[in-house]
Amino acid sequence: MRPVSIHTAAWRYPGAFPDANFNFAHLKRFAQTLERGRFDAFFMADHLALLNMPMQALKRSATVTSFDPLTLLPALAVVTERLGLIATASTTYNEPYHVARKFASLDHLSGGRAGWNLVTSGNPHEAMNFGLDEHVEHSTRYRRAREFFDVVTGLWDSWADDAFIRDVETGIYFDPDRLHVLNHKGRDLSVRGPLNIARPIQGWPVIVQAGSSEAGRQIAAETAEVVFTGQNNLADGQRFYADVKGRMEKVGRSRDHLKIMPGAFVVVGDSLDEAREKKVRLDALVHPDSGMASLSVQLGHDASKFDLDGPLPEIPESNASKSAREKLILKAKRENLTVRQLAQYVGGSYGTLEMIGTPAMIADQMEEWLVTEGADGFNVMFPYLPGGLDEFVDRVVPELQRRGLFRKDYEGRTLRENLGLPRPANRFFPKP
Repeated sequence: MRPVSIHTAAWRYPGAFPDANFNFAHLKRFAQTLERGRFDAFFMADHLALLNMPMQALKRSATVTSFDPLTLLPALAVVTERLGLIATASTTYNEPYHVARKFASLDHLSGGRAGWNLVTSGNPHEAMNFGLDEHVEHSTRYRRAREFFDVVTGLWDSWADDAFIRDVETGIYFDPDRLHVLNHKGRDLSVRGPLNIARPIQGWPVIVQAGSSEAGRQIAAETAEVVFTGQNNLADGQRFYADVKGRMEKVGRSRDHLKIMPGAFVVVGDSLDEAREKKVRLDALVHPDSGMASLSVQLGHDASKFDLDGPLPEIPESNASKSAREKLILKAKRENLTVRQLAQYVGGSYGTLEMIGTPAMIADQMEEWLVTEGADGFNVMFPYLPGGLDEFVDRVVPELQRRGLFRKDYEGRTLRENLGLPRPANRFFPKP
């Protein structure tokens, strides 16, 4: 399990810390609470620009200020011992040498707890922050991402695990025969190498993906070890699970070497009615400007120009995220939602499975997903912080442990060990 809060009104909920995402004291407490609850990892999303929405909506968003993940997570590594530390780094507007070096550093500094959420940028404003006038085309972003993965992992394999002999008598620091120069020249990238940092403790930091489009599923099957996904019901979850795991087998990977974790928006109460009242109270704090702007971002079109009380019109293709757009179009048609209703949904717990009720009821839902191949774990999302996290750790985690569904202690010291993932072999220096 890994935590996040995605509700646009979470910072406004009574008892919430409004600056939860930009106060190190709060973030330190959250990470330590997660570790007490034996969570797999702390995850930090990232954007390389402000969200592309009108100022009327942007001024209500808590996303406008946040720490750089690869500055924050090393600091959290110092105040935790077993908790994994996963950060987003885009393959669209980063260079592979930078990404490889930063994540290798995090892995060493944390004792083997790093994870890389490999994403393609969806925000066209990011392009303008990197010298471009328009966003890179969708298929090009995914093609570059696939090559980017090969380069980064190749750089991580620059050194054999036993390359650094550090012989003070002879004055030899490393064995030149245990160093590989990558010399990659591909369609989108050219990187000489080698990386100027030893191979990560985990071999490679854990590779995380979040794409659910056709291209996203394929790159996940080929490269990912954890997939965050948004499936709203068990049937959809099972289809996604079977599809991605089946693709893995076709490319020669073991199904067990990838953990699928759908988003679960969890609201805990002493009763179902109390939990529902919390959700209603939270949703009521979503300002219409925020919901409409969020819907526009996901559709790749200005939804404010639509008839707000009419059905969602035909939405042409755009250069935005395809999986998000398709899910919203299907939901609007399936549930006969107006544009206004769809906007309120997107401004709330959009794209997640809602688990609302008592600790036992939430554990029942999680158990059903886990035992019927709908999920290997969950990307847990809280209605507000810190209260939503505290309630989950203090009340839901013990119920999951009692049922034998969740660990009582960490299996190892590295993120790979705790997720049950193998350490990848070095492609250039295979063990005999």
